[in-house]
Amino acid sequence: MKAIKVGAVLGLTAILSTGCEKILQENPQSQIVPSYFNSPAGVLGGIAGVYNDIRGQWGTEGFTVEMQAGTDEFLQGASAGTPIPYTYNGLNGSNFGSAWGVAFQDINTINGVLKYGQTIDLPEATRKQYLAQAKFLRGFWYFYLVQTWGDVPLHTEFITTPSQAASRQPVAQVYELIIKDLTEAAADLPNTPTAPFLGKAATKPVAQLLLAKAYLTRGWLNNTASDFTQAATICDNIIANKGTYGLDLWQDYGDAFVPANDYGKETMFVSDHVLDPKFGYYVVGAAAGGGAAQNLSPWFTNWNYPNNSGINSYKSTAGAYVNSGTSLMIRDSQYGRPYVRMRPNSYQWTTGANAGKNYFLDQAFTKRDVDSRFMSSFYTVYIANTAVTNSATAANNKRGISYTTVVGADTAVWLPDFEVAGAPQFVGTRPFKGLVVPPSLWDNGIFPALKKFMDPSRGANFNDPSTRPCVLYRFSDVYMTGAEAYFKAGDATKAAALINVVRQRAAYRKTNTAAQNSAAATAMTITAADVTLDFILDERSREFFGEWQRWHDLVRTRSLVRRVKAWNPEAAPYVQDFNMLRPIPQSQIDRVVEGPAFTQNPGY
Repeated sequence: MKAIKVGAVLGLTAILSTGCEKILQENPQSQIVPSYFNSPAGVLGGIAGVYNDIRGQWGTEGFTVEMQAGTDEFLQGASAGTPIPYTYNGLNGSNFGSAWGVAFQDINTINGVLKYGQTIDLPEATRKQYLAQAKFLRGFWYFYLVQTWGDVPLHTEFITTPSQAASRQPVAQVYELIIKDLTEAAADLPNTPTAPFLGKAATKPVAQLLLAKAYLTRGWLNNTASDFTQAATICDNIIANKGTYGLDLWQDYGDAFVPANDYGKETMFVSDHVLDPKFGYYVVGAAAGGGAAQNLSPWFTNWNYPNNSGINSYKSTAGAYVNSGTSLMIRDSQYGRPYVRMRPNSYQWTTGANAGKNYFLDQAFTKRDVDSRFMSSFYTVYIANTAVTNSATAANNKRGISYTTVVGADTAVWLPDFEVAGAPQFVGTRPFKGLVVPPSLWDNGIFPALKKFMDPSRGANFNDPSTRPCVLYRFSDVYMTGAEAYFKAGDATKAAALINVVRQRAAYRKTNTAAQNSAAATAMTITAADVTLDFILDERSREFFGEWQRWHDLVRTRSLVRRVKAWNPEAAPYVQDFNMLRPIPQSQIDRVVEGPAFTQNPGY
């Protein structure tokens, strides 16, 4: 796919175009001066550099943890490292804020593009598209910043002289700029990707969706009915014009995550990690472990299936999973590299309002018999990829038989979403050649892995970073954003209608008959009476689990503390109202030595 693709450079990225249908070539610059933006190549290079920096956040480990840890969806995996972002205990400006500096660097680059790009020698339509891309990107970054930190420095002029003074402007002023930028961007961006911004760069409907989200979020802050109405109307307009925009839902929810469909009709906006390693940030076969612009998202929620799937694993007298025997699996490209950073929140509460329930199965992924999203989102069956011989006399082999697992045929590990008598070595009284690990045995080392982002194209180099794009916005988000806006505007009937589009799609399975799919869609249909804030949040969890949205979803809806205390046992003792904003990075505070001190958010 021909698109803007950029590599590592120094300072603010500069790229020279070799033609609108060819890959942009790198021209590293140690600094940017105003004259650089006086050419089409300079303007395009500034925009490309900002797209590149988005790639350096979405899909990387630190940023992914910041967007998802400490919510109702995720707990720590066995290799989570520091628990701080998961628990909030000890969270401060020294251990949070991976994107702060990048965002403000990019905003300054965009300000240069907007200032000097007005007079570049280009056809008017092309120049307007370049400037619209820049306005979108400034709105994009400021929306991330204001949701995460609240009051932030507001810059609209290109800064060429270093300063050690800085101050924070009120949230209201930041939203004014975001809405202005995104409104103007939506007016001038093309309906569909246009050279040189191919792939899934910003287009009119992408800017409209982000604008709707901005109105919705500001509406929550101020309880402003007009903002909710604006957001709902924008989403309705996107849906009404989906044919013009080349957007639609896949009939099968799982098809949205098939690698061949990464740039398909449901995908709206991506952080591109490219197919050609020449333009990436890794060396083929080097098994990179992190760093700049590497997409490692397939593996953060992956349990250590090669080391924690002993053939004779058993349940202890305390009811816990105990690994024992030769591993039933080896690492491969299909099941991916096991990072074990985070796991779905399947903690079973024994006390309180949620006694006997866990968030994963009893609150988020209910109706699993008719809702395809659980099976489409998680691995629950691991087919044997190595032959393992088990002796009847092997330690902890309670089956009493000898056998060898058959590669490609036998189930090595089955993680059912219900309890199975006799697990992990039996199904009832029948010996099971592999392992059965039901929810009561899931822990931080064994659990259903998120499979949406898996990258089997890694082949023999399956430890390499993924070259799939990180999909930031999907078309189903238009329906869910519109539904939330209608709910807040007091129209639960329209909210239910939009949610039902998403739910009825989730009811479809290729393996069903037409009658079965019809019955499932009916079973998934809700009424206006079903629409509550918690229902919307649960529906977003089902639809977007693991897609870098959850922390902002909970913060936007003022639900973070309540939901975390209700469902997350690790964070419940520590989360407080002030955690609705993140701590300002200490490095930012330390750099401000002229004028008034740069203030930290309360509580940190």
